[in-house]
Amino acid sequence: MMKRRHFLIFALCLLPLAWSGNLLAAQDEATDLVKRTAERMLKTLEARRGEVERNPSLIYGMVESTVAPHFDFERITQGALGQSWRQATPAQQRQLVNGFKQVLIRTYARSLLSYSGEEIRYLPVKPGSRPSTVTVSTEVREPGAAPIPVDYRMHNSGGGWKVYDVVINNASLVGNYRSNFANEIRQVGIDGLVAKLGDMNTQGRD
Repeated sequence: MMKRRHFLIFALCLLPLAWSGNLLAAQDEATDLVKRTAERMLKTLEARRGEVERNPSLIYGMVESTVAPHFDFERITQGALGQSWRQATPAQQRQLVNGFKQVLIRTYARSLLSYSGEEIRYLPVKPGSRPSTVTVSTEVREPGAAPIPVDYRMHNSGGGWKVYDVVINNASLVGNYRSNFANEIRQVGIDGLVAKLGDMNTQGRD
């Protein structure tokens, strides 16, 4: 699965956008909105850090309510499974989406706790490769290290912008999990992957 450091970078910038009425306006406003949201989230975390350190599970609720509504977890899961998605029954698909969502939330939340003042540079939003999509580009800067590019691929289906993939240093989140999921399905099948996700979430509980 994705390395912890990459998920920390993922956690620094993976934030919501809102539809502004047209693509040009969205491009003009997206960077400022992401920056304001990031600052608000990190300020809240710092204000409650002592509380969260005493009870780390509190951060899961923060992430669930603040970040999760702005991700298309079904599309993320579908992309991560690739062709195997069509082989899953509707019930299995729901289990996969729910399980993968919790894996991402828990990993994101734990990585967010490791934030220690890394600088985030916000770049202009770029049109996506398909209609109603954009790419939000950022860079994470750490002292003594080269900037790490982080791109957020987002789509708007009429209900607001949602993240459907994250590209960290040219490595796709969806693509990274696709390889892992494909191996798991070959070995134990779709039900085995569902069970694996469940085990990961159970082991991650505090």
